[in-house]
Amino acid sequence: MKMRLMVLIVGMLTIGLLAGCGANNTPKNTNTGASNQPSPQVSTQPSANESEKPAEDPTINIDKLKVSFVPSKDPDEIITTTEPLKQLLISQLATQGYEVGDVQIDVGTTYEAVGEALSAGTTDVGLIPGGTYTLYDDGAEVILTSTRKALSNDSDNAKDWNDNKPTTGLDDKQASYYRSLIIAGPSPKGQELAAKVNNGEELTWDDLNSANWSVMSTSSSAGYIYPTLWLQDKYGKKITDLQKVTPADSYGTSFARLAVGQVDIVVAFADARRDNEEKWTTDYNGTASIWDQTNVIGVTDPIYNDTVSVSKNSPIMNDELKKALQEAFIAISETEEGKQVIAIYSHEGYQIAKDSDYDSERKAQEFIRSLN
Repeated sequence: MKMRLMVLIVGMLTIGLLAGCGANNTPKNTNTGASNQPSPQVSTQPSANESEKPAEDPTINIDKLKVSFVPSKDPDEIITTTEPLKQLLISQLATQGYEVGDVQIDVGTTYEAVGEALSAGTTDVGLIPGGTYTLYDDGAEVILTSTRKALSNDSDNAKDWNDNKPTTGLDDKQASYYRSLIIAGPSPKGQELAAKVNNGEELTWDDLNSANWSVMSTSSSAGYIYPTLWLQDKYGKKITDLQKVTPADSYGTSFARLAVGQVDIVVAFADARRDNEEKWTTDYNGTASIWDQTNVIGVTDPIYNDTVSVSKNSPIMNDELKKALQEAFIAISETEEGKQVIAIYSHEGYQIAKDSDYDSERKAQEFIRSLN
């Protein structure tokens, strides 16, 4: 009898304990509205252990960032001058949460080669003229336009450039556009053409067609497109109508030819003579100052400045990186070391750009295509 009583008591205690455990694991709200006691609240504060967990690292890793330049100057000179840009970009992007392992810089064999690389996604960033950008905007996107030091002359009259030599830069003024100049050299034909212009005479088509020209690739704004528009406007002709035209791989090559009389005329951006002033006598065999031996015989309409463009097809490119690159290039242009780097293209600074800024370039390109 005692044994049975003991078993019964143990069983009842066990059931009670199990019921208690079940109530603790699955609480029921027994508030029917009659009670004024508050319902239990669930805390949203992290536990001590959770608050001690380290925050996730926001750094974005990029193994390689590739930057390409067009060959508007000697490629070796561009590579040497822009070498510091590698570390400048790495440092500036690091301040925005990007850890870049390597920045690779190259110079395309032609302007088109850089445009094609942007379209293909084989380069990430390209410093290209507006004309090149509009040809390849299916695969490239402009993020910045360059600003440059305004020049002491901005006349559309060729003689004004010759009466006010040398052309100098203005330290207190920036320009968002530039002009292309048609420049005659020291050859007998070049001097003949310059004399007519400086005497106030109009050049004829025969005058120009009898000269040897050095031009850049067909996507170069200053070296081909706008000079063609100038010829069309004045003579109803284009560069391909000229009898003697020699393509050049860089403006340096054009000026070297001009200095020794291999060509009579070059087409170049307005401050190209400033850039080649020293080399004219040291490297190109000019026999006097570039300002004494050259004269402007034609001036084009204004050309919107060069771009910093990115590839739409780059595997690393997205909106966040575009914004970081914009801020990085602007910051770099404001440092002394950065100014020395971007001076290779006569850039002095950068401002945010939009695609519609280059609509005039598109019209120029469409016109050029309609002439072919």
